[in-house]
Amino acid sequence: MTKVAIIGSGLIGRSWAIVFARGGCAVSLWDPHPAAVPAAVEFIARRLPELEAAGLLRGETPEAVLARLTPADTLEAALSGADYVQENGPERVADKTALFARMDAIASPDTILASSTSTIRTSEFTEGLPGQRRCLVAHPVNPPYLIPLVELSPAPWTDPEVVSRVRALMQSVGMVPAIVKREVNGFILNRLQAALLQEAIYLVEAGIADPDDIDATVKDGLGLRWSFMGPFETIDLNAPAGLADYCARYGGSFRAMMAESATPSWSPETIGGLQARQREKTTAADHPQRQEWRDRRLMALLAHKAGQPT
Repeated sequence: MTKVAIIGSGLIGRSWAIVFARGGCAVSLWDPHPAAVPAAVEFIARRLPELEAAGLLRGETPEAVLARLTPADTLEAALSGADYVQENGPERVADKTALFARMDAIASPDTILASSTSTIRTSEFTEGLPGQRRCLVAHPVNPPYLIPLVELSPAPWTDPEVVSRVRALMQSVGMVPAIVKREVNGFILNRLQAALLQEAIYLVEAGIADPDDIDATVKDGLGLRWSFMGPFETIDLNAPAGLADYCARYGGSFRAMMAESATPSWSPETIGGLQARQREKTTAADHPQRQEWRDRRLMALLAHKAGQPT
């Protein structure tokens, strides 16, 4: 059985623990804050029956999945015998550099060390590390046990065999790996998300559309297609002769659209107005319940997709 060490047991760490335990791995959990591990195990124990009810436990019982989790009192205990490590610490280069140096010194030479960071390049926290060739970013989408994409972003010095091993591991536990061939800020997902968010805020600032109508355009328009195909397949199917035909028909219009657009200010006034609109819809007190609603909708969507042809 593959052993995975989860380092950092907060929001992302506990979600990764579900992914790997559900995928058949033995999982050790460690966090520098002792109370975080029991809280993670409690969260996982509550969530597993819901996943079972949605058909998302691969035919196993919650008890069988939960039995694969082992709390660890120390970093050394968590890393002992680990084949793969998923780090989920603070989004600070100095913190990751120090933690990866500790893990590199403790873990077996064959252990792969991966970070869940969504903003920091692998090279920023592994440069000069003796075991730098076994390090990479494995960036999930929150929550990874419901959204299977994981971006694998190696440093220039990461061993290609390490990337291949992580790709195979992720596929074996039901994840969908996407390889970032060259380091770039934001990887793939956040750059695509940023492009849409930039334009959405611009449309609000320019007085072109209200936030609710922009949300509706995505969730009841673009998002329906994007839940089962990407942008290139979308346009390939939207023209009689495929992608090149689509670009010939609409490429000029798209370039003109983007030329007349502008980078939004992200001003306190704009963001404050958007925040107020969201709190009118979902109060601060109801925010956790709305997050639970989101997760249950994702469960239903994932269960539906699992039964559909690709």
